[in-house]
Amino acid sequence: QVQLVESGGGLVQAGGSLRLSCAASGRTFSTITMGWFRQTPGKEREFVARINWSGSDTYYADSVKGRFTISRDNAKNTVYLQMNSLKPEDTAVYYCAGTLTTYARDPLFFRYWGQGTQVTVSS
Repeated sequence: QVQLVESGGGLVQAGGSLRLSCAASGRTFSTITMGWFRQTPGKEREFVARINWSGSDTYYADSVKGRFTISRDNAKNTVYLQMNSLKPEDTAVYYCAGTLTTYARDPLFFRYWGQGTQVTVSS
């Protein structure tokens, strides 16, 4: 079992940066793929990025490619999402999630979820 807790959300102006963190508990963290998703009211949860267990493979949604970077520190049981050049359309609740499926992007494949952290980008 893996429990996830996100932090680092907040209010930022367009063009600014934020770094989200997701702290995990459980011995299996270092063996699973981790992802970030986001959701706005009335919309489905949207894939943002994922990273494999070792950090050697990452994948991004087109909407964030070149602006966001996902990384992980298995010694600290933490995954990060560095968000640069933020836009108002990045405003959402951001969730970290874990999966046993290495190349998953569909939230249905992610077993472990955090409670979410709000990111608001003002124009």
